[in-house]
Amino acid sequence: CLMESTRQKKVSRQLQKDLSEIFQLEGRTLFGTSFVSVTVVRVSPDLSVARAYLSFFGVDNKDKLLTEINKMSYAIRKKLAARVRNQMRKTPELKFFLDDSVDYAQNIESLLKD
Repeated sequence: CLMESTRQKKVSRQLQKDLSEIFQLEGRTLFGTSFVSVTVVRVSPDLSVARAYLSFFGVDNKDKLLTEINKMSYAIRKKLAARVRNQMRKTPELKFFLDDSVDYAQNIESLLKD
């Protein structure tokens, strides 16, 4: 991965904050009792695509939830656009991915305990 520009980092941080708030506020209606956390957002150099990495808590089928969220990406993008319209001319296209670093860490932890 090439070095991110300062602008990319700023936009990434802003999008992470806004997406986190959207998931927090809309979470109940969107995913029921599942807790969704936005761990990282990476923005393409031209700021047209944002890759958001999510981690889920209290979810049985993470892949299914991720698929649902990606299906809702247009609606989520519209909510995001309403929040960032003063800072950004164009809201990036959203792509959601599973951040399995938490699972990975827990797996390592359980391996070390044995």
